Amino acid sequence: MSVREGMASKLGDLLVSENLITTTQLDEAVELQRRSGTRLAQCLVKLGYVSDEDIAKVLSRRYGVPSINLSYFEIDTAVINLIPRETAQKYHLLPLSRVGSVLTIAMLDPTNVTALDDIKFMTGFNIEPVVASESSITEAIEKYYGSPHAIELKKVMDSISGSGGDGEVIAGEIDADVELQTGTEEQVDLAELERAAEEAPVVKLVNLILVDALRRGASDIHLEPYEKEYRVRFRMDGVLYNIMTPPLKLRDAIISRLKIMAKLDISEKRLPQDGRILMKMRHQGKRKELDFRVSVLPTLYGEKVVLRLLDKENLMLDMTRLGFEAESLVKFEAAILKPYGMVLVTGPTGSGKTNTLYSAISRLNTAETNIMTAEDPVEFQLAGINQVQMKEQIGLNFAASLRAFLRQDPNIILVGEIRDFETAEIAIKAALTGHLVLSTLHTNDAPSTVSRLMNMGIEPFLVATSVHLIAAQRLVRRICKVCKEEVPTPHKVFVEAGFSPEEAKKVKLFKGKGCPLCNGTGYKGRVGLYEVMEISDDIRELVMVGASSLELRKKSIENGMISLRGSGLRKIKDGVTTLEEVLRETVL
Repeated sequence: MSVREGMASKLGDLLVSENLITTTQLDEAVELQRRSGTRLAQCLVKLGYVSDEDIAKVLSRRYGVPSINLSYFEIDTAVINLIPRETAQKYHLLPLSRVGSVLTIAMLDPTNVTALDDIKFMTGFNIEPVVASESSITEAIEKYYGSPHAIELKKVMDSISGSGGDGEVIAGEIDADVELQTGTEEQVDLAELERAAEEAPVVKLVNLILVDALRRGASDIHLEPYEKEYRVRFRMDGVLYNIMTPPLKLRDAIISRLKIMAKLDISEKRLPQDGRILMKMRHQGKRKELDFRVSVLPTLYGEKVVLRLLDKENLMLDMTRLGFEAESLVKFEAAILKPYGMVLVTGPTGSGKTNTLYSAISRLNTAETNIMTAEDPVEFQLAGINQVQMKEQIGLNFAASLRAFLRQDPNIILVGEIRDFETAEIAIKAALTGHLVLSTLHTNDAPSTVSRLMNMGIEPFLVATSVHLIAAQRLVRRICKVCKEEVPTPHKVFVEAGFSPEEAKKVKLFKGKGCPLCNGTGYKGRVGLYEVMEISDDIRELVMVGASSLELRKKSIENGMISLRGSGLRKIKDGVTTLEEVLRETVL
């Protein structure tokens, strides 16, 4: 039995004897450990059976070793340098302080004799262990030794500045695991610019940025030039975070490299350009195909580049997991299963409308059904669905595509967005002539969508007879499951948010305190808030007589519609998201 297995066995038995976990839960965690190769403590925390802090307290009590909170310590660099990063990671420990010939180290397992002997032999000091939680040790190792990303970046920067030799001493993974899928690169006239873009450090830095975005779960990469700095930001779970500031002198070389990868014109710096980068890379032991949508825009201090990461594995097509309340999902599914009519999904840019529509057509995608989509752009390619990319410059817009679709014997038509009267008119005619039409609009809530269609010039009776359902949506961040904790909150706050006084007494508010898994944000992933307005007979009558959005809202809520705020309050009650997230995205 290895040292690691011995520790796992002792820890598991210890937690069972303390009644913190059951033997069934231990068996499940051991199975996960066997599959993932991670520590048992990590597996137990990941499964939600016990917290890091609980494990540290039990070990502290059992072995009579003090338990500490590493976040309260500021460790001297001279002490950190006593133990190499590789050893700290191998045994999962951290040097804390040295007094005379005694070195105090924080570790998860104070009985790991092999680790204690190795450190004693390596440093020549007597070792005094203290217990700390696994997540706090991981966080501290990254803080004091630097994260793998920071180390890779430092090597890249050193090679660029000349202190790292010829630029080839950079972690091979960045290079070996990334390959362009777009064939040979085009020859360009600006030889100097191209040469700069092809230099090894620049290629490696761009690859590092793209790979790191995937590792962190980012949806967008922003490369922004300013007068005195060049900034790289990632959008993670809807929020932008500063990631790095490469040297300003590399600005043109980085932009040129990205343009070459996206097959854009590197000599054109005055006009916006759009392209695509297709890449293959190895991530977590698997080969992945990545698709980046690239947008280049001239700004005051150079071109800003935004890359949207389209990762097929992150596309959630299971409607039950999007965030619909049970009763709302029943209404939505009933509407999309009708043979004709219109279903509209509304909300601002970036609120997950495309994902909801893709989930709907995936639910309807069978061998007997002809599904046609008009999209700008086509974000994901779905098997068995006829997708058309809009090209405004040659006259291929939503209206032109819709007209052509009607001659292609469709059952279901998806229109990326209804932007004008012409598109709206054709879509409504299609819905009235036996086709199911799915589309999106930019409105704040479901009832105001009716007014928006009328403002475009559509007659009230056409809206009333063609539209079956309108779903408004927003995205809010999920609380990280690993570092989730209850936060005492006054009842008054809940009442002001929209809970009834009776509900406010029962609601518990949770937040994430921040951990390595969620990059210290307290949030991991996002979930949808949905307001589903069914066009019932009484709503149809109100639409016919030109009722206002307020009247439609009032009647819909009487009929059982859950508002966006109501959907958010349910997510708070279930411990899925925080009060701040719901207040940021919805109004009473």
